Amino acid sequence: MTDLSNSHEALLRNRDLLTGRLVLLGVSSPALIARLPAGGIAVSERWGDYQQLDGNPHWQPVFGYAADALAAGIADTVVIFMPKAKAELALRLGLARWLLAPGGKVVVVGEKKEGIAGAVTLLKNIADDPVKVDSARHCQVWLGHPQPATTFDLADWHQWHPVERAGVGFRVCGLPGIFSDGRLDDGTALLLDWLARSPVRGPVLDFACGAGVIGTWLQLWQRQRGETPAPVDGVDVQAQAVWCARETYREAGVEGDIRASDGLAGVTGHYRTILSNPPFHTGVRTDTGITARFLQDAARHLLPGGELRLVANTFLPYEEPMKRFVGPVAVLHRDKRFTIYSAKRH
Repeated sequence: MTDLSNSHEALLRNRDLLTGRLVLLGVSSPALIARLPAGGIAVSERWGDYQQLDGNPHWQPVFGYAADALAAGIADTVVIFMPKAKAELALRLGLARWLLAPGGKVVVVGEKKEGIAGAVTLLKNIADDPVKVDSARHCQVWLGHPQPATTFDLADWHQWHPVERAGVGFRVCGLPGIFSDGRLDDGTALLLDWLARSPVRGPVLDFACGAGVIGTWLQLWQRQRGETPAPVDGVDVQAQAVWCARETYREAGVEGDIRASDGLAGVTGHYRTILSNPPFHTGVRTDTGITARFLQDAARHLLPGGELRLVANTFLPYEEPMKRFVGPVAVLHRDKRFTIYSAKRH
């Protein structure tokens, strides 16, 4: 039995392509890098994956696309694993061109269900000679030799969009691959409406903060009411989210510590309120495991009498674990799409 994904297995079948200095973009398994020749840089945009990659003396783990370890011309071969969002593939290709030394090559690996066929078009835009070198385990492996790029700046990929709710407006920073990029998520909009109706007390933590919408809105709303805003800390597992939340906070002039964390493992503070519109997908599959672990840990970070308030799709079974792990639960709102829960710590 193997613990590798199909795309990681497909790369192993073609390890002869991996020559010179290596950079892997989107790698998720330490078992893969342990079986690859030589060593190099392994980049992940997921905090949990990044932490697991640490510990191999031949590989340098990197979190996200703006780390100091990434520099022009450092790679002879860049491997790109297919991300969930096609727009994020374009970003990875742009980064790969900057990382490549003259004469270097790009290897793109992905499953058919991930859209590897569509990735070929993007690869052809930067390389004149892309060729499919393998097709196995429901995956394809493509090879190209693009011209290296002279610059790469993550800020060039920013996509700013306006948000307005309950009379409070501001701009939100987006990047390819981030949740709800370019629009205000309906669940988050509902949660903001209820924060205006039923205010919360600080200090506040925004779990799975995304681009920082909740923390920014809450502080601007308090400021508009003549109150002194309480800083809102935020955590997220995704590098793009951490980057965007910091940029959104910076532009709006609000405060809070934004950091990467797998669940609440990286959180040390205690809060009067924890807010969240938690994720429930892994790819296209419903997965409530992240939120289940969050609910188990939340009470440890709530001050006595503190409140956990979250919005979730109504079909998701969160009420019972909130009662079990946090305390008495009130349903502030419920319709066919969303429910807003409020649990008070025992």
